Amino acid sequence: MKKIITLTAAALCSFGAFAQSGNTKPIFYSMSFPNAIHHEAEVTMTIPDAPAGKLKVRMSRSSPGRYATHEFGKNIYNVKATDVSGKPLIITQIEGDVYEIAEHPDAVKVSYTLFGNHADGTYVGIDASHAHLNMPAAFMWVLGMDKRPVKFEFNDLDKYGWKVATQLKHEGDNVYSAPDLQYMMDSPTELANVKVSTWDVVNTNGKKQKMAVAVHSDDDQATVDNFTKMVQKVVLEEKAVFGEQPDYDYGSYTFLDDVHPNNFGDGMEHRNSTCIVDRAPKIAGNEGDLLGTFSHEFFHSWNVERIRPKSLEPFNFEHANMSSELWFAEGFTQYYGEMLLVRAGFNSVDDYTFTMAGLINSVLANPAPAKYPPTQMSRDAVFVDAGVAVDATNYTNMFTSYYVYGGATALALDLRLRSEFKLTLDDYMRQVWLAYGKTGKPYTIPDLQNTLAKLTNAKFAKSFFDDYIYGVKKNDYTELLAKAGFIMQKAMPGKGWMGRVSARPANGGLLIIGSTASNSPLYKAGLDGDDVIMKIDGKEAKETSALAEAVKDKKPGDKVVINYHNRLGDHEANVVLEESPAYQVITFEKAGKELSQQQKDFRAAWLSSKVK
Repeated sequence: MKKIITLTAAALCSFGAFAQSGNTKPIFYSMSFPNAIHHEAEVTMTIPDAPAGKLKVRMSRSSPGRYATHEFGKNIYNVKATDVSGKPLIITQIEGDVYEIAEHPDAVKVSYTLFGNHADGTYVGIDASHAHLNMPAAFMWVLGMDKRPVKFEFNDLDKYGWKVATQLKHEGDNVYSAPDLQYMMDSPTELANVKVSTWDVVNTNGKKQKMAVAVHSDDDQATVDNFTKMVQKVVLEEKAVFGEQPDYDYGSYTFLDDVHPNNFGDGMEHRNSTCIVDRAPKIAGNEGDLLGTFSHEFFHSWNVERIRPKSLEPFNFEHANMSSELWFAEGFTQYYGEMLLVRAGFNSVDDYTFTMAGLINSVLANPAPAKYPPTQMSRDAVFVDAGVAVDATNYTNMFTSYYVYGGATALALDLRLRSEFKLTLDDYMRQVWLAYGKTGKPYTIPDLQNTLAKLTNAKFAKSFFDDYIYGVKKNDYTELLAKAGFIMQKAMPGKGWMGRVSARPANGGLLIIGSTASNSPLYKAGLDGDDVIMKIDGKEAKETSALAEAVKDKKPGDKVVINYHNRLGDHEANVVLEESPAYQVITFEKAGKELSQQQKDFRAAWLSSKVK
C-alpha cells in the first residue's frame, strides 16, 4: 500500500504553483468511515484562529461544473461544535444549510455525519467499496475564510483497502491540502482500490506533465492500461486543436473514473482533473461508449476551466452563477468532444453522420430554437442543469439544451470558416485560448465576437453573433455539409407524423406525459399533457405501440381521429398529420454519389487526425 500511495502521489500531484503564504493556519478536515456500509462518514472541521464575533459555517448550494442549485445541507446531521479540548459549544441552525456559533474560543471544532448514496459528478457516494467525494456535497466551510489554506486527513484507508485519487496536494501519509476554498471545492476525490495508469506528455514549452487515469471498477490492470492508451490518443488530438496543453497547476492531470451499473452516469470537469462516473458493468467491452465522456471533459481543461466566462467568476457556492455563455463553454466543447473521436480514429465518418444529425435536429426540429437564442438557453441552465423540481415544466417548448444548441452552432461556424475564409474552428479556439485562457482573463460574449472579427473581419463576426448567438436565425446546414460530401435530407419523407409523444398506459388508455411540442399535429389539435388517449381511429389505445401503428401507413395531410379524456370530459380531435421536421445526414458514398476531389480534401482537412 505504501508503494501504491507513493505512486499515486507522484502520478497525481506535483504541488509547486500554490505556496501557502505567511503564517495563516489551515482549516483542517478529518474524515472517517466507521459506518461506510450504511453510506455514512464522520467529518470534523477544525478552525484555528477563529475571528471574534459570530462564527458561521455552512454547506454549499452549488458546485463547480454545475449551473443549478442543490441542497447539499440535507445530507448532514448530528452537527456539533466544541473547543479543541472537547467542551461543547452552542451551535444553532439558522438556515437549512447554515449554522452559527455565537460565542467561541480562538479554535473551534465542528463535527457532523455525512450521508451519501448517489455516485455522480455532483453528489457523494459512500459504501464499503469506496468514498466518492464531490467536495461541495461533502464538506462544510466557514463564511469569510475562503482564502484560508485547507488540509484533509482521510482515515480508515487501510481498513477498506482504499487509496487516494485526487488533484489535491499529497502532504504525506493520508494528508492532502488545497491552497484555498475555491481550489478545495474544485478537487473531487475518490477513495477506493483504484487502478492507476500514467503516461508523460512533453508540452510545447518543454515542460513534462504527468497524465493519469485512476479507475475504480471491476476491471483488471491490463484493461485499464489498454483503455488509457485510447484516452492518450484523444488527449493528443485535443492538444493539437490548441497547439499546447495548459500548464497544470500541479504538473499533472488526472481522470478519475468510477464504473459501476448502480452509478448515475456523469462527467464533471475540474481545473486539473475530471470526475467521470460511468453507469456500466465495467470498462472491458464498453470502451467505445465510455470514451466520449473523457473526450468532452478533457476539452474542458481549456474551455471552461481556463477559457473562463466572466459570469462564472468568482464561483458562488451559496447560489448558482447565471451565464449567457454556456453555448460556447459547453456547446463548443460538445462539438469537439464528439468530432475529435473521429479524428482520433475511434468513430467512423458514417458514425459521425448520426452525431451531426442530432445536433442539427436540436435546432431545426425542436420548437424552442425558433423562438429563443443560445444565450437564453444558457441562462436557463440555473433551472435545468440537474436542478431538482417536482412540478411540471414546459421545457418541451421553451428549452433546448445549450450543449446541442451550441454544438450545432460550432458545427456551422467550423464549416463556414473552412469554406468562406480557408480557416478552421481550431484557429478560432486557438485565438480565444491565447487571448483569454492562457492569460487567465475571463471573457464576455463581445470578447468572443471581437476575437472572431480579428480572425475573419468585423462584418462577418457581427453578422454571425447577431444572427446566431443573440438571434434565432439558423445556418444553411444542407449547403455547408455538401461541401464535405454529406447529404442532409428529411428523416421520414412522405410519411405521416403526429409528433413525438411520451405516454404510458393509465386509466384505460394512454396518459400523455408532459407538454406536447408546439410544432406537432397533436399540439395543434389541442392535446396536451395529462390527457388520456382512449381510442385512435376507433381502436382502443392501451399500449404505446398504438401510436406508431396509427400512422405507419399514413401520409402528410391524412387525418387521425383521436378520442381522449381529461377533466373536462370526453373529446374527439381530428389530427392532421404532417411530415416530421427531423433530418438525417448521410455520406455521398452511401447515397451512391461520387465525391469530388474538392469534397474529399475538405472532409479530410476537417475530420482527419491533426497529431503530428
